[in-house]
Amino acid sequence: MNKGMYRNMTGNQATALGLIAAAHKSGLKLFYGSYPITPASDILHELSKHKNFGVKTFQAEDEIAAVTSAIGASFGGSMGVTASSGPGIALKTEAIGLALMLELPLVIVNVQRGGPSTGLPTKTEQADLLQAVYGRNGEAPVPVVAACTPTDCFDMVYEACRIAIEHMTPVFFLSDGYIANGAEPWAYPTADSLKNITVRFAKNELKTGEKFLPYKRNEKLARTWAIPGTKGLEHRIGGIEKENETGNISYDPENHEFMVKIRAARIEKIADYIPEQKIETGKEKGKLLVLAWGSTYGSVKTAVTEAVKEGLEVAHVHLKYLNPLPKNLGAIIKNFDKVLIPEMNNGQLIKIIRDKFLVDAQGLNKIKGMPFTTIEIKNKILELLQCPTSPLKKGE
Repeated sequence: MNKGMYRNMTGNQATALGLIAAAHKSGLKLFYGSYPITPASDILHELSKHKNFGVKTFQAEDEIAAVTSAIGASFGGSMGVTASSGPGIALKTEAIGLALMLELPLVIVNVQRGGPSTGLPTKTEQADLLQAVYGRNGEAPVPVVAACTPTDCFDMVYEACRIAIEHMTPVFFLSDGYIANGAEPWAYPTADSLKNITVRFAKNELKTGEKFLPYKRNEKLARTWAIPGTKGLEHRIGGIEKENETGNISYDPENHEFMVKIRAARIEKIADYIPEQKIETGKEKGKLLVLAWGSTYGSVKTAVTEAVKEGLEVAHVHLKYLNPLPKNLGAIIKNFDKVLIPEMNNGQLIKIIRDKFLVDAQGLNKIKGMPFTTIEIKNKILELLQCPTSPLKKGE
C-alpha cells in the first residue's frame, strides 16, 4: 500500500460518502429516500449524520414512497437517491419505470442479499443482476454498475451518479451484504482527483413563437433537465408514452416504436463514455479467461494470481459496468479458448455474456449465502485446464 492517510471503511459507509462527494462535485443537493432493510440500512444511518453537507434523508413509510420521493426530488433539480435490497427493489420497480419514462436522474442502490422473497436477510448473494438489467415491464433499459470491494463502493456509486446526471437516466448501483458489511483501509481521495460531473439544466432561450421541447436530445441522446417553475419551460410529465421531442401523450404506434428504440439507443450510447475493460491479472491471450463481477473479486484475483505464478495460461477480467458492457469486452473474450464465470447465484451474468457474445461460457455457481473461497475458484480453473487439483487444506 502506498503511504498516505487511511481510514477504516465499510462498503455502506463508502457508498454514503460517494453519494455526498458526487452531490458536491455536481453542485446539487442530495436527497435520499429510503425504507429500512437489511443490509442497506447503514447507508441511511451514515447519510443522516451529514446534514452539514446539505444532505436530506427521508425514512419513508414504505419502499414505494421512498423511491417516488427520490423521483420527486430529481424532478425538482436535486440528486435523488434511493436504496434497498432485493425485496424492496421489487416494490420499487413500477416507479423505476416511471423515472425511465420521465428520463430523470435517479440512483437506485441495491445491497443484495439471499432470496427470493424475504430469503436470507443476513447472508450475501449476487442474485439480483437480472432484476437490475431486465426487471421492469415493457422495454425499459437501465444502466447498471457494480462495486467489487468495500472501498470501491465510493468510486462506483460516484460513477452511478455521474452517469445518471449526464445521461438523464435512472442507474442501478449493485453492492451486496459481503461488501456492505466488509471493511478495508481507504486512502482519502482529493476533490480534484474525482471526475467532473456536468449538469445541464434547461434555460429559457426560446425565440418568439418557439415552444420548449423537453425531449429534444443532445449528442448523448439525453434530454435537458427542465426545473419546475422556470418560465417558458412548462412541459408534461407522466408514465404514458411520450411523443418524440414534445413530450405530449401519444398512442401513435410508429412513435411508440421509435421511442422504445431511442431509449435503448441512449443507454447503449453510454458505452462511449465509460472506460474500456482492463485485464486484472494475466496476459491478453490464453487458454482460460475468468470473467467475474461484484464481491467475488478478492477470491478470483487471488486464485488467478496463484495460477499465473504456476505457469498457467489464465487471466482475470472483473466487470464493473454491467449495462452497457464495455465496448472492448467482446474482443477480450475472443482471445481466450474458454471462459469461466463464477457467481454467487444460479447463473446470471453467464446468460448475458452468452446472449451478447455467443460464447460457450462455463459457470461456477455458489448459492449458500457465503462468499467463494480461493481454493474453490482455483480448483475450477485447474479442472477446466485439465490440471491436477490442489489438495484442499484444513480450514480452507
